[in-house]
Amino acid sequence: MGPSGQGPRRIHRSRSRTGDRPRRSRDRPEEEVSIREASVEPSEEVLRLREAAVRGERKPKGVEPRLIARADHSVSRKLVSGATLKVLYRLKKSGFKAYLCGGAVRDLMLGRRPKDFDVATNATPREVKRLFRNGRIIGRRFRLVHVIFEGEIVEVSTFRRTPDPKYQRSAPDENLITDDNTWGSPREDAFRRDFTVNALFYSIADFSVIDYCGGVDDLGRSLVRVIGDPDLRFQEDPVRMLRACEFAGRLGFEIEATTRDGIRRNAAEMRKAAPPRMTEELLQLLRCGHAAAAMQWMLDLELLRVVLPQALAMIKADRQGAGGFTNILPTLDSLAGGDRELPDAVLLGAVLLPEVLLRRFEFETKKKQAMPLKNFRRVVEETLESFLQRFTVPKIKTQMLQLAFEGFHRMCGTQWTPAQRSRFASKSYFDDALLLFEILVLATGEGHEALEHWQTAQRQRKHRPQPHVDRKRRSRHRSGMRRRT
Repeated sequence: MGPSGQGPRRIHRSRSRTGDRPRRSRDRPEEEVSIREASVEPSEEVLRLREAAVRGERKPKGVEPRLIARADHSVSRKLVSGATLKVLYRLKKSGFKAYLCGGAVRDLMLGRRPKDFDVATNATPREVKRLFRNGRIIGRRFRLVHVIFEGEIVEVSTFRRTPDPKYQRSAPDENLITDDNTWGSPREDAFRRDFTVNALFYSIADFSVIDYCGGVDDLGRSLVRVIGDPDLRFQEDPVRMLRACEFAGRLGFEIEATTRDGIRRNAAEMRKAAPPRMTEELLQLLRCGHAAAAMQWMLDLELLRVVLPQALAMIKADRQGAGGFTNILPTLDSLAGGDRELPDAVLLGAVLLPEVLLRRFEFETKKKQAMPLKNFRRVVEETLESFLQRFTVPKIKTQMLQLAFEGFHRMCGTQWTPAQRSRFASKSYFDDALLLFEILVLATGEGHEALEHWQTAQRQRKHRPQPHVDRKRRSRHRSGMRRRT
């Protein structure tokens, strides 16, 4: 099945919260296709925070923190996991400060359910390890402790301050942080964090929310704002620019103006980010359920061309009439939001699929014939080689991705009998290939009949009885030698 036909010019007609026309970047040409999905409607808690933000100005950075008593915020221990509460209370009982921190406090303040919980403390990693036999010290650049419970890992970090320059391994003229293990106070730790909305603490001692950086006001204004000088903070850790786009997409927030300008100025710094972290952040972005909105921010702020130029094939293919590939990310978001299990190979394959199919489309248009499998394999290898210059993927997952693409290409053929489909469904890579095929069909609107045939083959495979092998039990002497007959 080769995608054809003119695809839609936009994925969604995204409107602002006030109902204005869709926002376009002033640096983008008017004909460029949008890949942002619709904004999320604000909850009652967000509206309440907005009203509070309108009534008061942001706190100056030099004054005492803003303390929000339990009666005035929505963070409840009932919404915190039992494992996290055990960690918080044991640290407190041992005489240490114990705060819930980061995205968990942000999400609870917004009336959302956090996906995980992080703890900040003045205990060093070794002191935390001594308190928890199930704790493991991890990390080199940023040392912390994973306290492992059944079905949950609680991340415990020590309060940080501005890193000591003598421990950095970056070039003298660079601000890149390679060692972030200089302990500090809660206030110093808050100002070391990336964005104001992520710098909130919840104290288990008095159940108050502690705000050093104006994060509560920015929650009310629905803003992602970097803490401190954007140029310095993005040069220290370029991945923060990618995280800004992810948070804006996932929360339905705007990115504050100086933060946006800082991202545009420092987009090239992304080339200095560690590939393993880039891979981790990309997979997290693709699983968040709002990848289309996050990628749109990356496109607007000129990050996409540096971080993931392969994704630009979605727009290029649409202009060339190769298919409606701009719908791939919203389709991925729909599947992720429906609690579908999406393996890493499928997530990465979905992002790289437009470039692979665009090259296949160009080959078949020029040659007037279907692309042979060996040519398709070469296209996949070249696409992966370019992708792996910026990202790190384990060899086994790279092989799984290549096999998923190969299976997908074969499934696009039309000469299949039910018996052949049934045999092909037994391949180890079939499920990943079928997911890629389903994503393309849902995105382009073509090939539903073929998809149903392949899904039928998958169901028949799952219900197919396994052959019973009747093996006679071998009798042995106690010594383990066979008994002679």
